[in-house]
Amino acid sequence: MTSATAYVESVLATLKQRDPHQPEFLEAATTILKTVVPVFEKYPEYMKANILGRLVEPERAIQFAVPWQDDQGQIQVNRGFRVQFNSAIGPYKGGLRLHPSVNLSIVKFLGFEQIFKNSLTTLPIGGAKGGADFNPKGKSDAEIMRFCQSFMTELSKYIGPDLDVPAGDIGVGAREIGYLYGQYKRLKGAQRGVLTGKGLSYGGSLARTEATGYGLIYYTDELLKANGETLAGKRAVISGAGNVAIYAAQKAEALGVKVLTVSDSNGYVVDENGIDLATVKQIKEVERGRIKTYAERVDGAKYYEGSVWDAALKFDLALPCATQNEINGAQAKRFKAAGVIAVAEGANMPSDPDAIAAYQHDDILYGPAKAANAGGVAVSALEMSQNSRRLSDGFDTVDGQLHEIMQHIFKASADAAAEYGVPGDYEAGSNIAGFLKVADAMYAQGM
Repeated sequence: MTSATAYVESVLATLKQRDPHQPEFLEAATTILKTVVPVFEKYPEYMKANILGRLVEPERAIQFAVPWQDDQGQIQVNRGFRVQFNSAIGPYKGGLRLHPSVNLSIVKFLGFEQIFKNSLTTLPIGGAKGGADFNPKGKSDAEIMRFCQSFMTELSKYIGPDLDVPAGDIGVGAREIGYLYGQYKRLKGAQRGVLTGKGLSYGGSLARTEATGYGLIYYTDELLKANGETLAGKRAVISGAGNVAIYAAQKAEALGVKVLTVSDSNGYVVDENGIDLATVKQIKEVERGRIKTYAERVDGAKYYEGSVWDAALKFDLALPCATQNEINGAQAKRFKAAGVIAVAEGANMPSDPDAIAAYQHDDILYGPAKAANAGGVAVSALEMSQNSRRLSDGFDTVDGQLHEIMQHIFKASADAAAEYGVPGDYEAGSNIAGFLKVADAMYAQGM
């Protein structure tokens, strides 16, 4: 065992001892830390400065009560979180998630991943994440507004345009961002740069809604081209039916891919003619309904209960865009026989460790989330820049910048993998490329 390996193992052991009940965070930390061992072999001064020991501990973790009144006049209480993980390269940046599963472990895992994702974009933003165990499904607009106002009343104490700039995530779209910003403005005054994903009428950026999905396809295009393949003519299975899935499907179809599926937490639809995105948008964005109604409206489409990753389909591209650990090892082991040549992640950590091992065993190209889905935070940072300049850039300008950023992310990951002895391992490459910038900044600043 090299000294670098021993150092990384010791940091992991300490982490597991301190946080034994945070499985999602430990999974993310273990995956990342084991891939950056070669960095410490090349730069032993980082070990002496214990960069890793400092990086795995959030600079600040905030938990708070969120009391709100439902439509029956009853007071409900949820838990709110904001984990400000690392600010070495810029202000904290990361989304807010509203979902019953949200807890400290999930927020820490997302915030830790965000450090490296944000670093890969080349933009000056640090890593953070937040949210609450509140379920917006089935709530009225008035209930969601009251919840968001209570949540922001506490969160506003810890954020600001040059300190921490939250964005949306699962359960937080344009409606929620509007309510959150409105409450922040009432408390602190109009500071447009404090949230991203805002409406266009009050400081939002064109192409922000499309950014994560479009960026995923731009990254997948680079991944395929580097390995002698093209997008055109491929068949794709996409999970999810939110912004990421919808706009990934839109851009994929524009580039010649046939998208076969979309899904939600209950089940999935298969449309061998290619998913009709207008119908999906009507169901999910306008009616806020369940995806099963797609099969009732589109001839030839079929609805199935359960996970889309259990579907008996032949396809080339797996694009998980729903949630963490949605693909397990057993499902991933069937990909090769189904014809899958590449997996690129639109959601955060959608493949569990056994699934990733299956991709590697079967030589399936793998684009990890921190690289493949970085388009959303990249355009969020561009929105911050527009707010600072008091200007709004056109759609084509922002989309062009996004495309360039995703090309850079793939190249930086591929180059790092080759330089550190693991050519073609884009997971290790993205971890190393993201880590190097942060580690250098931390070392230089004595953090």
